[in-house]
Amino acid sequence: ARRSTKGNCTADAGLVMNAVAEEAESASASADGFIGRIPVRNIWLLMLYASDLFRTQGIGKIGLEDSPDELPDLVAEILAHAVEVRQRRRLSLGYRSRDAALNRVRGRIDVLATERHQLLDRGLVACRFDELTIDTPRNRFVRAALESVSRVVRRKDVAHRCRSLASGMKAMGVSGDAPTRAQMSTDRFGRNDVDDQFMVAAAKLAFDLALPTEASGANVLSLPDREATWVRRLFERAMGGFYDVVLSPRGWRVLCGGTMGWQIEQKTAGIEKILPTMRTDVVLDHPSSGRRIVIDTKFTSIVTTGWYREETLRSGYVYQIYAYLRSQVGRGEALADCASGLLLHPAIGQRVDETVVIQGHHIRFATVNLTASPADIRSQLLRLCEPIQSVTTGS
Repeated sequence: ARRSTKGNCTADAGLVMNAVAEEAESASASADGFIGRIPVRNIWLLMLYASDLFRTQGIGKIGLEDSPDELPDLVAEILAHAVEVRQRRRLSLGYRSRDAALNRVRGRIDVLATERHQLLDRGLVACRFDELTIDTPRNRFVRAALESVSRVVRRKDVAHRCRSLASGMKAMGVSGDAPTRAQMSTDRFGRNDVDDQFMVAAAKLAFDLALPTEASGANVLSLPDREATWVRRLFERAMGGFYDVVLSPRGWRVLCGGTMGWQIEQKTAGIEKILPTMRTDVVLDHPSSGRRIVIDTKFTSIVTTGWYREETLRSGYVYQIYAYLRSQVGRGEALADCASGLLLHPAIGQRVDETVVIQGHHIRFATVNLTASPADIRSQLLRLCEPIQSVTTGS
């Protein structure tokens, strides 16, 4: 059930359109830079916002988002420069475990293997030992990222630069077996690995940018249900990354993926095993102004068909954001007592921005138009953090 990049992008286009606009027809990736009706550059923009690179060493402040059409080239240049810096200082080494039959003892003796193969008769002994090597998962991942991004960049000089660096790493002894994301998630950086951390962040984004293109190639995406999960998580991480980089210098505290506790007064013995945890997507705090905004992102259409009207907000989402706000009131935290909520949905050519006040809490229902220009997307997201001037009272 695995297909080429071109085939998967066709399926992904249908999933994106179904998730955002809930249309029945599937869409194919067109040759003019769209997946469905979403410009590829805006998918890349979301990837930039969601990446560790956007939050690293001020990258989010140098205007990468101003030219998303050139984003693969810019990220490839950043990655190439980071690799060149590391090569001048020597790539990081690491230890790997090895089993080998040696003519001298090294590390620990594997007695069972030695006896089973009668190695002593041949003057050998089975040993298990750690070996210092340049062929680490981190370096293999970076080499694979260089090869991957070189196939999607537009500038030939940048593509040649990435391929040359990948070949250089191969000559140094870095193999071409790229580790999985699960294996990379266990990689830990020490105090002396700051340069490696920046290089790996660029490599991760370069890998991601190589996926949503219209060109067929060797890259494969996962099954359709996983693609939908990937896009939904991408939107959630992108919103958290954007607000973290842009609002933190303005005095905001940004918490992504936090949990909220219930105000439990009494409970039975087994309730903790089945009571769901309240996990928020993004929480924005501005202590100087006494504002808190609890943001919940949803990768679906903001409205659906109701029983008695053509369009209605999804009741489950309204209940969810209401629970996030009211469950924290009365705990002695001023920010929680007057917190506001924001249900944020992506949209295609649609704009919704409505607010209601329920028991003293402003709850805002808004969309961000993924077909807009990057500058407009940025202004939409910033506008949602501005104080709501007034709410009109209807009859």
